[in-house]
Amino acid sequence: EEDFEIIDKKQLPDAAELRNEEKAKPEDARWSAPILSLAKKASENLALSYGSALRSASLVGLVSKPGSSDGPAKTNTRCHTMEERANLMNMMKLSIKILIQSALSLGRTLDSDFPPLQQFFVVLEHCLKHGLKVKKTFIGQNKSFFGPLELVEKLCPEASDIATSVKNLPELKTAVGRGRAWLYLALMQKKLADYLKVLLDHKHLLSEFYEPDALMMEEEGAVIVGLLVGLNVIDANLCLKGEDLDSQVGVIDFSLYLKETQDSDGKQDGGITAVLDQKHYVEELNRHLSCTVADLQNKIDCLEKTNSKLQEELAAATDRIGSLQEEQQQLKQQNELIRERSEKSVEVTKEDTKVELDTYKQSRQGLDEMYSDVWKQLKEEKKIRLELEKELELQIGMKTEMEIAMKLLEKDTHEKQDTLVALRQQLEEVKAINLQMFHKSQNAECSLQQKTEAISSFEGKTNEMMASMKQMEERLQQAEKARQAAEERCNKMKQELAGRLDSCRQQMAQLDSKCSTLEKELKSEKEQRQTLQKELHQEKDATTLLKTELQQMEGLKKELRKLQDEKQQLKKVHEEQEQALQEMGLHLSQSKLKMEDIKEVNKALKGHTWLKDDEATHCKQCKKEFSISRRKHHCRNCGDIFCNTCSSNELALPSYPKPVRVCDSCHTLLLQQCSSNSS
Repeated sequence: EEDFEIIDKKQLPDAAELRNEEKAKPEDARWSAPILSLAKKASENLALSYGSALRSASLVGLVSKPGSSDGPAKTNTRCHTMEERANLMNMMKLSIKILIQSALSLGRTLDSDFPPLQQFFVVLEHCLKHGLKVKKTFIGQNKSFFGPLELVEKLCPEASDIATSVKNLPELKTAVGRGRAWLYLALMQKKLADYLKVLLDHKHLLSEFYEPDALMMEEEGAVIVGLLVGLNVIDANLCLKGEDLDSQVGVIDFSLYLKETQDSDGKQDGGITAVLDQKHYVEELNRHLSCTVADLQNKIDCLEKTNSKLQEELAAATDRIGSLQEEQQQLKQQNELIRERSEKSVEVTKEDTKVELDTYKQSRQGLDEMYSDVWKQLKEEKKIRLELEKELELQIGMKTEMEIAMKLLEKDTHEKQDTLVALRQQLEEVKAINLQMFHKSQNAECSLQQKTEAISSFEGKTNEMMASMKQMEERLQQAEKARQAAEERCNKMKQELAGRLDSCRQQMAQLDSKCSTLEKELKSEKEQRQTLQKELHQEKDATTLLKTELQQMEGLKKELRKLQDEKQQLKKVHEEQEQALQEMGLHLSQSKLKMEDIKEVNKALKGHTWLKDDEATHCKQCKKEFSISRRKHHCRNCGDIFCNTCSSNELALPSYPKPVRVCDSCHTLLLQQCSSNSS
């Protein structure tokens, strides 16, 4: 089901006019370049199938009778698909021929506004769409010819630039628009035939996108690719940024092909063929109108289905409202029960916490007194312990002094013993001298007498020495006695110190035992205190839980209010939906009556276009210039721009469900049509 442009019979050229135009044209015999000569030969070869393509396209492939509005999957047979392929190939030949001829006659680069170029892309799009498989997705069914064109990037690395530039265009949002942009860029690169040939060489990949009897899967596809080679002669400069490729409608304009053939034998039958072509074109228009009627009937069926769905949703909404009301009542009862329980539990917990706080305060006072007494005892015992430690330090100092004194006495005794040894040696020497002197006295008795005085003196000296020796011995005995007494004193001091140390150790052990007991008592008190603190924390947690329950109660109250608000909103929605259903019923009843009106309005408003904001500087009706205070407003019927005073009316149009802004002229025209229809 394709959309075709509606053309009046007056716009169709007569056979005489076509002959005059062909006579006025210059002959195509002055081509200089060899490329242009090849293009001329190709166009002459394509002209042979000119008449047959028009007849076949109008009779079989592109024109279907009004009675055949069923689905294509049921009615199309193998013979029908073969005829469609042949018709599409013939139309492709005609479009390529006319495009080459018109481009060579102009002798310049072609723009996107060139009609033969536009028709060529439309026919090529029909060829690529023939036999496409419908892919089902989550969104819906998708049928686009951009899928097979994406394979060219994988098969031919040179086409990667086209794919990237198409993907980077922000204006393209649909796969159809991307496919059209891809075809534009491939034609500008003069590699359209090469890329399609690469696709046809890999038909096993095309089988994923096309049916087995599609045009691209059969021999006709190779023929079309061969015909596209002739387009390398043409230079095209197409701008993609300003065009809306997504919403363009692929319309085949047969007025370009309704010309007389160049065969010398068919000059007499030119008028007959033109009349037949006009007849077939009118039949095509009738078929298109029947298709639009079928589409409108399908839309009416869809609206009836949506109406039934809305009624079911209304019934479900009413059931849900009833269930929500029941749940609301149950929640109210549960809230009352929870409130009573929470109030009772709060009172009980308050009383328990008061009693426990009193007991805790009393026990804490007793513990504080015990703690102060124990702390005083500890301080006193610490003082006693410090005094004992000081006494121990003094005794240890005395002991060290005694040991130093003993060492000094020992040194004195050793010195005195050395002096005694020296004195004994002197005595022995004196004895030896006495012996010598005795011997000498015996030997010389004469000398004795002379020296008796010396001997007596010596004897006196010896006596003095003996007395001194006796004194020294007495001193030694006294020193030994003093040493023994000092040793006895040291032993006594050691014994006394050992006894004091034992007593101090016993006292220290007693103090340690008392400290351990006190520490145990402190630990027990700390444990009791910790248990009391835990109980306090538990009570605090219980109070916080009660507070949270109270907050939850408040939240439940808020939820109840919200549910009540939602209930009111649902009631409002229910009423609005009922009103909408009534309006939909009215629209459905009126839509059948307005089918013919819609057709007439579409015919009357076919040439209207939506004017851009930049193109209008003055109001179309009052001719006043637009400014900040006088703003622009589009008429939703004709598409022109007016000021607020000239477009303050609102009417319901067939393409808009709600009343929209309409200019004064369209408002009067539509009111006249409505009054004529109602009468």
